[in-house]
Amino acid sequence: MSEKNIQALGDNPSRKEILAHWEPENQEFWKKFGEKIAKQNLYVSTWALTLSFVVWTLWATIAAQLNQIGFHFSDAEIFTLASLPGLVGATCRLFYTYMPAIVGGKNWTLFSTALLLLPIFGLGNALQDTSTPYSTFVMLVAGIGIAGGNFSSSMANIGFFFPKSVKGLALGINAGVGNLGVSLIYLTAPILLGMSFGGLFGEPLLNVKTGQEVYIQSVCYAWAVPTILTLALIWIFMDNLPLPKQSPKSMLSIFGNKHTWLMTWIYTCGFGQFIGYSAALMLLLNREFPEVSMAFGAFLGPFIGAGMRPVGGWLADKFDSGSKVTLYSLVLMLISIVIVLIGLQTHSFGMFFAAFLLLFLTTGFVNGASFRMIPYIFNNPFHSSLVTGFTAAIAAYGAFLVPKIFGWAYSNYSMVTPAFYVLIVFTVITIVITWFFYARSNSGIKC
Repeated sequence: MSEKNIQALGDNPSRKEILAHWEPENQEFWKKFGEKIAKQNLYVSTWALTLSFVVWTLWATIAAQLNQIGFHFSDAEIFTLASLPGLVGATCRLFYTYMPAIVGGKNWTLFSTALLLLPIFGLGNALQDTSTPYSTFVMLVAGIGIAGGNFSSSMANIGFFFPKSVKGLALGINAGVGNLGVSLIYLTAPILLGMSFGGLFGEPLLNVKTGQEVYIQSVCYAWAVPTILTLALIWIFMDNLPLPKQSPKSMLSIFGNKHTWLMTWIYTCGFGQFIGYSAALMLLLNREFPEVSMAFGAFLGPFIGAGMRPVGGWLADKFDSGSKVTLYSLVLMLISIVIVLIGLQTHSFGMFFAAFLLLFLTTGFVNGASFRMIPYIFNNPFHSSLVTGFTAAIAAYGAFLVPKIFGWAYSNYSMVTPAFYVLIVFTVITIVITWFFYARSNSGIKC
């Protein structure tokens, strides 16, 4: 946008006029018109995404208690249920990425957030009847997965509001605070379990392990009101930024670029492990350390991982090298996994949990820094957006794969150790890829 065009907008242009002439890379436009609107969209989008992560990982806080309140599912069935939201969420992300450009960012955020009410009420109802069959839970828990798709559409939409100079921080805030939804559900679930809400949500069930009555349905129903309020915020404060609709040819063009697949691998190592561990953490703790009560402590890992994501993006901006921040974080991640494994083998809860917190921290750094790399590898902002959405979609399969790998290890070896061997090899390969293609001095790409 030229200076003449900015002057043509006048001092008090309408919001619609500003959006129609959106050019965040122009500093005068950004300071005069763009920054306030972009931040409003960021804040509301971030909260809506936080709520999506709450719903997406809600089942992780419930699964470990099913057999304690009267259900009778095997380990394989429990771990399969834990993996289903990840499978559905990741698949949804593959096409959610393109929806803001097709129907508008505000419109799609409103619709996809409203959909969260379906699993909230459906699962809350099913949990009150211990005769509910496994097949019903398969359908309902899979339905939770639709919440996982919102990440890709949210990131694809918000990225267009900000200039490249602060895109890493903006995307880090949107994703990092959004990821805090995982920690939020872990933190609030133990509280909600004891809340009857005056009998509004039904009768309690008896936890045979603790001898206490619990309102497990409250963990679901309590999120209905925040969801409805969020819909109002989206309607009032978000915008449909005019975006060129991508043709099938332009969408497919990213798949012929090797960096699409390399960045997908790297981001999967970060976010895939973050969301995978979040989905399986309570099951793993109950299986390996049944003598330890972690009702209010399990939130710490996801909290640290999500909180460090904006820091990872900020460090990448500060040192002008997302690849190096990613590389060093991956090395620390590898060390953390090894210590987690040692803690398991020696049955040292202190070592295991401390290393797991460090592991979550490294996933946050990797997630923030690696996402900052993408706009520098793909100079075309639309290709960058498509790659961002695609990598987020594939990485989300970690929420399916990590619990399944744990379940596979328990089913075949009666211990979880082989699962961590697989994750160690995966991390080592990611370190090599990051160093060779991006972080070494003569890689040819500065990102």
